[in-house]
Amino acid sequence: MTGTTASQAEVAAMRRAVELAALGAATAAPNPVVGCVVLGPAGETVGEGWHERPGGPHAEVAALRAAGPAARGATAVVTLEPCRHTGRTGPCTQALLAAGVSRVVYAVPDPSPVAGGGAAELRAAGVDVAGGLLAAEAEAGNRRWLTAARLGRPEIVWKYAATLDGRVAAADRTSRWITSAEARADVHALRADVDAVIAGVGTVLADDPQLTVRGVPVDRQPLRVVVDSAGRTPPGSRVLDDAAPTWVATAGELGRGPDGRVDLGALARGLSARGVLRAMVEGGPTLAGALLRAGLVDRVVGYVAPALLGAGPAALGEAGVGTIAGAYRLELVDVRRVGPDLRLEAVPVAAGQLIEAKE
Repeated sequence: MTGTTASQAEVAAMRRAVELAALGAATAAPNPVVGCVVLGPAGETVGEGWHERPGGPHAEVAALRAAGPAARGATAVVTLEPCRHTGRTGPCTQALLAAGVSRVVYAVPDPSPVAGGGAAELRAAGVDVAGGLLAAEAEAGNRRWLTAARLGRPEIVWKYAATLDGRVAAADRTSRWITSAEARADVHALRADVDAVIAGVGTVLADDPQLTVRGVPVDRQPLRVVVDSAGRTPPGSRVLDDAAPTWVATAGELGRGPDGRVDLGALARGLSARGVLRAMVEGGPTLAGALLRAGLVDRVVGYVAPALLGAGPAALGEAGVGTIAGAYRLELVDVRRVGPDLRLEAVPVAAGQLIEAKE
């Protein structure tokens, strides 16, 4: 933690701010989820707020309004570094200064080039500022926005379902159903937590998926994206029905990448332009391999069924790996059973990191 050591009241307030931030999880996108608690001189709460929706008051402004005159000389505890830019609302730094706040404690620095740097602006104005309090807890709840802000593109999750020997279909290309009903229900919960679901045109042609959230209540369906270099998606495909919006991304629109197919960097930028912060890729092996080669996979979720096929397409296609030294190394962050299947979740790690961790 940078700056003055936090008090116990500030630690408790930050935990409460993390809870408040989560209240905006379903409505704040594409903005970050942020919570704020204003503490009086004795450590008592005098105001609370969270960011509810784009264009609405930021968490700091909502908490300051709740505190009223009690904000003068108070401490603002906030999950994200206060912004210093004017968008649809004014800078939070100026709101804090106008309210007379004497101390600001934040969890995670704002990585965006336009809004970041609010802590330095507050310090320059004479406010006591401390950063990094409960950063891991605050970051976990705001991972979607933070990843997009740091990378300049959406967080991309590759999801696959395979047999124990890594097959996503049998030799005759049949693939329904490799995993259990419980695993498929879990996939719908995953879809409900993303802004876009992506599939290659090969998957659309082979399986005619709808790519919608079913069996899970959602305020809105995620954007369906078909990566289709040559525009081969049939007009009657279920992915083109009116159950959810669909973007058929072609090479004619986005240009071609090194492999002659859709430029995946342009695809990622196109997703960002459409307000997508987190996207999930559901097949097929060719698209997954191309995304890995392009460095566009941030998380992998695999459902492994206790079944063996011995032949058929593998879960991952050509990914640019020619030797074991070039393998994409992952760190498992979650392993659990879902019905009879195994659910694995992993994130990429830097080269050599796993070896060092074992020594």
